[in-house]
Amino acid sequence: MAEQPPTKIAAIGDVHGEADLLRSLLDGLAALDPAMPIYFLGDIVDRGAESAQAFDIVAETLSRLPGSRLVLGNHDEWLLRFLSDDLEVDELFSWLGQGGAETLRSYGCDPDSTPATARAHIEATRPGHHKILADAPVLLVAGHFAFVHAGIDPQRAIGEQDRHDCVWIRAPFMNHVGQLSHVIVHGHTPQKKGLPVVTENRVSMDTGAVFTGSLSAVVVDLATDDLAFYRSKKHVPFEPIEPIRHDRGLGTVLDR
Repeated sequence: MAEQPPTKIAAIGDVHGEADLLRSLLDGLAALDPAMPIYFLGDIVDRGAESAQAFDIVAETLSRLPGSRLVLGNHDEWLLRFLSDDLEVDELFSWLGQGGAETLRSYGCDPDSTPATARAHIEATRPGHHKILADAPVLLVAGHFAFVHAGIDPQRAIGEQDRHDCVWIRAPFMNHVGQLSHVIVHGHTPQKKGLPVVTENRVSMDTGAVFTGSLSAVVVDLATDDLAFYRSKKHVPFEPIEPIRHDRGLGTVLDR
């Protein structure tokens, strides 16, 4: 018998090594629905002190909850390319300076050691992480929603998106005003007030966990298109929240 598609999906914004917040958020979501699939919107690693531990939680969730997926983020892609020995020297230094050093330390590696030594240690101690990264898609579509890390090129059809745009795009997507074929649920661009933001065409879920101490999730009801928002903070393990409605003259996805 074919697996039935989920009626609800929870999508979690950029984690960036905040393992405790991720654990609390997942516990809260499980209390709502223990079988609900989780879509991780990328950037599990870098900057925070517990990137490897956060990735352990992601790996366990993917194994435990059928239908759960990791969508590749740009920081995840850096780690993937590091593990695949596919970073040029300048790219390696760029990654190390933007959170990669913290990631290597979380795996028990010295950032000043040779890349080959660090790769060998990670592959030996957490052999499943490389495969999860290699298998991660850059875009997923479910119902009227598309889940992606950075965003999409508004000039391209949803099925014709460029991988680099899905992982890295900012202004051409964020500044686009107008309806799209799908509501885009994404991370990558931190929201200034530490709350999710909704417009007429997107749901922006990066609430800057490593800077604000707030990690957020949206539960998408694929049958009704209803959205419910939650977050975890250091002293508030799980709570419902209201996103910021950014009406650019066309209403928002919450007003439909």
